[in-house]
Amino acid sequence: MTKTAIAVTATDRGVGGNAALVVAGAASLSLSATFVKLSDVTSGTAAFLRCLIALAALVPMALWELHRRGAMPTKLYPLAIGAGIFLGADYVMWTASILDVGASIATVLINVQVIVLPLIALVVDRTAIPRRFLMAVPCMLLGVALAGGLIGGSGADNALRGSILGIAAGAAYAAYLFMNRRSMQSSPTHLVTPICVATASATVTAGVVSIGLGDLDLDISGSAWGWMIALALLGQVAAWLFISAGSRSLAANTVAALLLLQPVLAIAFGFAVLGERPTWIQLVGAAVVVGAVWTATRKPHHPDSTSSHGRGLHDPISDEHRSSRPTH
Repeated sequence: MTKTAIAVTATDRGVGGNAALVVAGAASLSLSATFVKLSDVTSGTAAFLRCLIALAALVPMALWELHRRGAMPTKLYPLAIGAGIFLGADYVMWTASILDVGASIATVLINVQVIVLPLIALVVDRTAIPRRFLMAVPCMLLGVALAGGLIGGSGADNALRGSILGIAAGAAYAAYLFMNRRSMQSSPTHLVTPICVATASATVTAGVVSIGLGDLDLDISGSAWGWMIALALLGQVAAWLFISAGSRSLAANTVAALLLLQPVLAIAFGFAVLGERPTWIQLVGAAVVVGAVWTATRKPHHPDSTSSHGRGLHDPISDEHRSSRPTH
C-alpha cells in the first residue's frame, strides 16, 4: 500500500470517527423533546433549567481543562458568549414551538439549520457548498417533513406561531453551531471551555427572556426535576461534547446533514419511551432522510479530485485553509 493510500485511509477513518461523534450528539439531542414532554414544565423553565443544571457538570470539567491545558485564548470568549446567546434564544423558541405544534413537528422545523449553517459558512468563510449536498437538500427537507408529520397539516391551535418560532429557533441553532465550531477550530485543545462559557451565556439569555415573558416557574414537581436533570446531562452536556468534538474537523454542510438525523431518531425514541406509533409515511420519511444524508456525505469516487464539490465534504481542513478569510 502506498503512502498516499495509507494517508487517505487514515483520513477516512478520522472523518468516520468524527461523523460518529456527531451522530451520537444528534441521538442525545433527539431525546430532548421527549424529556420536555415528560417533565410537563413551561418552555422558559425547561430552557433555563437545562442550561443551569448543565453548568454543575461543565464547570468542574472546564476547571480541569484549564489546569491541564491552560486558559482558552481571550479573543475566543466573546465568540463563545455570542454563541450562547443564540443557543439560549434557540432553546426558548424551540420549547415554545414544541408546546404549540408538538414535539415531532417542532423537531422538523428546527432542522432549517441544514440550509442555514452552510449558508453562514459560505458568507463568512467563503466555504464552497458541494453540488452533491445541494442536490440532496430537497430530499432531506422532504424526508424530515414526512418523518415529523408536517406534510398533511396540523390540528394545533397555534400552528402558525409554533411554526414561526420553530423556524426562528432553527436559524439561531445554526448560528450557535457555526460559532461553536469556529471556537473548536481556533483552539482545538479546548473542548469543554467554549461549551461551558456558551452554556453560561445561554443560561442568562434564557433566564432573562423567560422572566420577561413571565414564563419561568421553578416550583415544579420532583419528577419534573428528574427529567430536567436528564435533559441537562444528556441533551446538553453529552450532546454538545459529542457534537463539538466531532464537528471541528468536518465541513459545515456535513455537520448540518448528520444533525438532520435528529428527527428520525426522535421517532424511534418516541416509540420506545412514549409509546408513540409512527405512521408508514413517517417511516418512509425516516428512510428518505437516511438515504439523503448518506448521499450528501458519502466519499466521492475520486478522492484526489481538486474540484470544489469534491473537497467540500471530504477535505474540510484544506477548505478552511484555502478560505480567503481568517479562521478567527
